[in-house]
Amino acid sequence: MSSDVTVVIPTIPIRARLLRRALASVVLQTFQPAAIVVEYDHEHEGSAVTRTRALGKVTTQWTAFLDDDDSMLPMHLEKLLEAQVDTGADVVYPWPEMVGSGDPRPDRFGVPFDADELRRGSYIPVTSLVRTELAQRVGFHYRPGSPYDDHAFYLGMLELGARFHHLPERTWLWHVMGQNTSGRPDRW
Repeated sequence: MSSDVTVVIPTIPIRARLLRRALASVVLQTFQPAAIVVEYDHEHEGSAVTRTRALGKVTTQWTAFLDDDDSMLPMHLEKLLEAQVDTGADVVYPWPEMVGSGDPRPDRFGVPFDADELRRGSYIPVTSLVRTELAQRVGFHYRPGSPYDDHAFYLGMLELGARFHHLPERTWLWHVMGQNTSGRPDRW
């Protein structure tokens, strides 16, 4: 298994405590990434611009995304990379263990990837492993009809022919604190 993976974390200055928790979870991985890119949004540009800027700095074959208010369980990267090797997928997405709220899409846990369901609406969280070259071609932005930059990202990956694989395991913690900005610049 290659160590050719970079963890990308977009953040804003007022979330330093949350960022420390996210970084600590990366340090505790059983499989250590080659690099970590933390990208700050100092200009109220939003997560799409910040995540794309961070993605532009990645030089490894694989990118693992993590939001600054979430954390990885210790085997997260190892399990994602093993699933990628086993399946040859360009996108591997696990499922979160919810902290502070219920699962917004319990109907999708353990269910194989469904391109039509993705086209209908967002159901894949950004915390995934993606082939960097494809991800850099797509970048993050917002599309009409979807308030989430990760949904537009995955639709773009699908349009490029990316192969998706759902790892039916809960490998990360989605901390829901009732202050989600959805990464939009107008909600900072």
